[in-house]
Amino acid sequence: MTDIHLPADIASTVRRALNEDLGTGDLTARLLPEDATGAAEVVSRDNAILCGAPWFDEVFKQLDERVSIDWQSGDGEAIESGQTVCTVSGPVRMLLSGERTALNFLQLLSGTATVTREYVSLIAHTKTRLLDTRKTLPGLRSAQKYAVLCGGGVNHRMGLYDAILVKENHIRASGSITAALGQAGETHRHIEIEVENEAQLIEALDAGADAVMLDNFTLAQIRRAVQLNDGRARLEISGGVDKNGLRELAGTGVDYISVGALTKNVRAIDFTMLLTGQDS
Repeated sequence: MTDIHLPADIASTVRRALNEDLGTGDLTARLLPEDATGAAEVVSRDNAILCGAPWFDEVFKQLDERVSIDWQSGDGEAIESGQTVCTVSGPVRMLLSGERTALNFLQLLSGTATVTREYVSLIAHTKTRLLDTRKTLPGLRSAQKYAVLCGGGVNHRMGLYDAILVKENHIRASGSITAALGQAGETHRHIEIEVENEAQLIEALDAGADAVMLDNFTLAQIRRAVQLNDGRARLEISGGVDKNGLRELAGTGVDYISVGALTKNVRAIDFTMLLTGQDS
């Protein structure tokens, strides 16, 4: 995992999450002795790909730097149901106040990483790479895109600011594919455009598109597109992609398949955090 860079906004993301949960303070935790210390184990209840440790750590760092965390597994590693992934020790009030927020990050990001790994494994024998999309939970895009990397996927653009992707409404507003690509080519070198049929594909290729997104093409249309493209542009499949038929789609020879479900339809991984000891 050393080649995957951590997002720069972890601290601010965690701060917002803690403010959302704690507000003016944890009323229930205040019932406990202020000087009580203890330890807890975080256990997975699912087989999964672990992800979210830096966010988990940041939660307790912001609450109380006396909290100590010992990880037995790292981001990107496969874990099993019943496995202890880390132990946490420190002031009991802080352990309980941070529990839900820390586990929320862990369950969400592990869910994203796990489903990504499932998809990636289906096409690992091909040259096709799995891409994420901008269909992320608001405020958690960088975290979810990190989770996609942990699962073995590839990030598409982070947002509207770091790459050009000309879509249907841009084409309509510009007047044509050729006009849209001409305007984009004046200021940018890498340009991707979405097409909906063979005629649009041919126009995009003739206009010099670097990458073409085949939106909701049938399998036969995708195979035809690969032939017409003949290596001129990178081809991406998009629209309604799920695990069913993924191998067949990758077998067409396209460069990328983008899947919104990786970050949009996430099933959280079940983790529990249980106190194992307490000193008063």
